[in-house]
Amino acid sequence: MSVYYSDDYVTLYHGDCREVTEWLAADVLVTDPPYGIGWALPAYLTPGRTSGQWGTPHEGILNDEDTSARDEVLAMWGDRPALVFGSSERPPPAHTRRTLVWQKPADSGMFGSTIWRKDWEPIFMVGKWPQIPVSASSIITTGHGSHREYAQGIHPHAKPVDMLQKLIAKCPPGTVADPFAGSGSTLVAAKALGRKAIGVELEERYCEIAARRLAQGVLDFGGVA
Repeated sequence: MSVYYSDDYVTLYHGDCREVTEWLAADVLVTDPPYGIGWALPAYLTPGRTSGQWGTPHEGILNDEDTSARDEVLAMWGDRPALVFGSSERPPPAHTRRTLVWQKPADSGMFGSTIWRKDWEPIFMVGKWPQIPVSASSIITTGHGSHREYAQGIHPHAKPVDMLQKLIAKCPPGTVADPFAGSGSTLVAAKALGRKAIGVELEERYCEIAARRLAQGVLDFGGVA
């Protein structure tokens, strides 16, 4: 176990969240796990540009061959409230109560699409949630782009911070856990809302980005995951 970053609000661990279990002390889970789609991206020709202008390839993220990492972590979490991003091409987690929709910005969803863009993602509402009056749409929108952040080479699963703030603001009170922290947007969003958060990230390159963002006064790097 290794504490990679810590401040008054956030603690980030570098390691496998199935072995580093401090995140289990949190109250609500908001996470973007591997989807189980084996995603990777070769070099690609940027739309509307000439043959010499190629985008950056990406080998994908760890443990994305199937949903076993996601499902193991949710089994560890139990029946407490969780919001879990995923893919419409894979089954939802067990004990999903409802599925929200993240409507992506207009510059996203181009890769791997035929006729219609892949411009939305499910957010699975898992576990037991408190009964409160209905006050929010299940379609979550945001003003920031996502393809731009991937093009900057930061993280392939771009999630805008303002969208995550909307989600966390509707969650039960207490500490937020993100066992698949990526480059830290859930942690950044929680800190911006004045909430404590615990994150774990397996790949050190993303721990470094997350720590830098958190250390610089919740600097928004464009809304990456």
